[in-house]
Amino acid sequence: MTQPEGIEVEGLVREFRKGPRAVDGIDLEVAPGEIYGFLGPNGAGKSTTVLVLTTLLPPTSGTARVAGYDVVRQGPDVRARIGAALQEAALDPFLTGADHMRLQTAMHGLPKADRIARSRELLARVGLTEAADRKVGGYSGGMKRRLDLALALVHRPKILFLDEPTTGLDVQSRTALWDDVARLARDDGVTVFLTTQYLEEADALADRVGIIDHGRLVAEGTPADLKAQIGQPTVEAIPGDARDLDRLAVVLERFGERAGAAPRGASVRLRGGESDLAEVVRALDAEGIAVEHLQLHAPSLDDVFLTKTGRSLEGAGAEHDEEAEGEQAEDNGAQSETTVAV
Repeated sequence: MTQPEGIEVEGLVREFRKGPRAVDGIDLEVAPGEIYGFLGPNGAGKSTTVLVLTTLLPPTSGTARVAGYDVVRQGPDVRARIGAALQEAALDPFLTGADHMRLQTAMHGLPKADRIARSRELLARVGLTEAADRKVGGYSGGMKRRLDLALALVHRPKILFLDEPTTGLDVQSRTALWDDVARLARDDGVTVFLTTQYLEEADALADRVGIIDHGRLVAEGTPADLKAQIGQPTVEAIPGDARDLDRLAVVLERFGERAGAAPRGASVRLRGGESDLAEVVRALDAEGIAVEHLQLHAPSLDDVFLTKTGRSLEGAGAEHDEEAEGEQAEDNGAQSETTVAV
């Protein structure tokens, strides 16, 4: 057991008979207590990777160890130590939130004396105390996601898999779920494997990010490191008087190489990074150049994705998720067999 509360993957492959490799030989390691963001569009292999790591789908080749246990040979040991909130929450619309919690605590074998207390604790944690006795069919999307998270935490797992947990949620619900996930890692030391299509989600939550495209891991690192690989930030300025444009450009070029800008302005890539911005302002003021508009453009994770894959992540959610849907019937039997037999 080299990572009793982490994840280790080597050469992982999942290939479907009627399509390309959904996961094509990826290597990754997630440290205990880390939030690892797995970023990519639908069809990239994110959900298939999660299904393998949670023992719901057998790998074609390669190895994966979760909480120190092999996902193929030691499936029950893996499942006993993980929690999972997958894309489709398995909630009964005719049961209340409290009913779901009672059922889940019983299924995990919690002592009767502990079930009510644990249910109340988790419902309070995700902000559903007042809705506990309401049927889930009347819950909003955000409430269902938060209940699903509470259910995944019943047995106090040390590793939590969240597969696109905020897809379709409004900004307020998404932010609330982010807070819950961050608190789990910070206060309880839970290792979180988070798949997402949302750049801001990965940037806000993840300690490290892996970018997957066409089944392959094309980039990995902290959000800051990945953005730094793309280049330095740029500053763009538009003079208050159009006649000052040439002078303004000369001043900016003291701080870096010229970059593309709006027709009325000038832009440079800052050699010293964001810390140069104050010096730029002072230099323009010293030359008596009035500025109508000044903006700093920092590299984003979308810039990283575009550089690594040749396309933008924006709008990728509309793509058809072939490995999750097109081959579902083929693998239903395999998934069931794996869950029971491992």
